Amino acid sequence: MSTASNTATGTTTSTTTNAALKGKVAFIHGGSRGIGAATARRLARDGAAVAIGYASSAIAAEALAEEIIATGGKAIAIKADATDAAALTRAIDGVAERFGRLDILVNSAGVLAVAPLDQFTLEDFDRTVAVNVRSVFVASQAAAKHMGDGGRIINIGSTNGQRMPFAGGAVYAMSKSALIGLVKGMARDLGPRGITVNNVAPGPVDTDMNPENTEFGASLHDLMALRRHGKADEIAAMVAYLAGPEAAFVTGADLLIDGGFAA
Repeated sequence: MSTASNTATGTTTSTTTNAALKGKVAFIHGGSRGIGAATARRLARDGAAVAIGYASSAIAAEALAEEIIATGGKAIAIKADATDAAALTRAIDGVAERFGRLDILVNSAGVLAVAPLDQFTLEDFDRTVAVNVRSVFVASQAAAKHMGDGGRIINIGSTNGQRMPFAGGAVYAMSKSALIGLVKGMARDLGPRGITVNNVAPGPVDTDMNPENTEFGASLHDLMALRRHGKADEIAAMVAYLAGPEAAFVTGADLLIDGGFAA
């Protein structure tokens, strides 16, 4: 397998693939940064054509698409605001029309607002629900119309859906726990069509949302069996497994990849 290094991002992308996803088309909702970007690279490396959905990070999304293309993959960047249901649906429909199919949806868009209950604003509550829950439903509903047998819907949840050990995170935890119920129900709805629906539930991951080299980031390690942040590529690897043929019998699951945070 040949590889090409990207000095700007510190990542290594393969110019050949294991072909597990050859011929598949994936839409990465929230794919321009962090876990979403790592997932776009990984699915492209595994042979999928990837559409990188972004709300405001156009430059990052376009750069990522160019990086994937430069290393032999297929990618496009497409604006898809998580808070605009009509625009998000149009973006997904447009990807399916452009590529002639849609096989994989990864819902990676997310926001985090932390504050004590008496200080948490209704605006932050509504935005958290809109991005972390409502947009997942909207995107899944839109994508499922285009999927056939073997379709995959994969959400980026959180270990906080099962454990919230510090104050101020109630609304975020609520939004991620909502995805657990959503995937169980959608797995029943879509199972007869051969479409699987799952959550990947990371613990602390070293991204812009939760960097490791901060006082708060370091404090989380005391709550974990493995005393470090995860890497975005590690989360992307689990997403790739769920997107691939070996996970055809996995559905309705909330799969922790959290370094023992919830152990």
